[in-house]
Amino acid sequence: MSILVFIEQHGGSIKRASLEILGKGRELADKVGQKLVAVLIGQGVAGLTDALGEYGADIVHLADEGRFKEYSTALYARVLAELARQEQPSLFLLGATALGKDLAPRVAARLGVALASDATGLEINPAGQLEVRRPMYAGKILATLEGRGALPQLVSVRPRAFPLPTPAAGRRAEVKSLTTTFEEKDLRQTLKEVLRSVQGMVDLTEADIIVSGGHGIKAAENFALLEELAGLLGAAVGASRAAVDAGFAPYSRQVGQTGKVVSPMVYIACGISGAMQHLAGMSSSKFIVAINKDPDAPIFKVADFGIVGDLFKVVPALIQEIKKERGIA
Repeated sequence: MSILVFIEQHGGSIKRASLEILGKGRELADKVGQKLVAVLIGQGVAGLTDALGEYGADIVHLADEGRFKEYSTALYARVLAELARQEQPSLFLLGATALGKDLAPRVAARLGVALASDATGLEINPAGQLEVRRPMYAGKILATLEGRGALPQLVSVRPRAFPLPTPAAGRRAEVKSLTTTFEEKDLRQTLKEVLRSVQGMVDLTEADIIVSGGHGIKAAENFALLEELAGLLGAAVGASRAAVDAGFAPYSRQVGQTGKVVSPMVYIACGISGAMQHLAGMSSSKFIVAINKDPDAPIFKVADFGIVGDLFKVVPALIQEIKKERGIA
């Protein structure tokens, strides 16, 4: 038996969420006396296997081919399901990223097993059973699920639910070439083209700091103010659903239950009232700073630091203070 971790990579770089899961997987594997096995899919990604060993993997199954250059739901799901049948892991972990949320349920369906999604906690109880903690009902409750039934237990893990592990320099994993028994013609769908929108901004799901704007930003052009603050902080720019619905920001920036779920170190909410669907997407942030002129805004109930004031006065003042501190004219 083993614990299997899907490694998500983009452009030849491993996603932070996958490294966080490797760290937790290593902890669980040591506790139950099992191997930690990673699976890496892509083109030109063989050089990443050394890092996976340093972050805890004992074995890396590598699929490095031209047809894996771009993510394809059908292709990746088929590869992972086939590997899981061969490997027979007790636990299969993936990141609850945009890609992971697309991929995990398809793998679960192919394997005929249940899926615990968006986990924020993983433990082995005294009886030796897996316990999964996950928020439910838009974050109103935190449920604990007990793993039972058919194996593998399949779990998608929320990014930043666990700390980034410290790599063990020089530690190496055994690398095995992953071969598949099917051809693309066997798939019911194939990827023809990928259209990318170049944002030039930090990825929301990977960001340590996020500056988000809500309906209180009033107009799309006013997001330039938040972008200036984000640029100084090395942050990503997010938006509430209200801001997106109003046309102030693209959907790719939406944070919330129907957008992206984020867990940065610092989340700065500007002009966001704090609707439940938005809180579901950012309430696990380590520190929340709220700027709103309404002292009764629900966002203040979850904020660690709150500023009651007009964001068009507060944010410029913050920008000026940061520039002053850094000696920027």
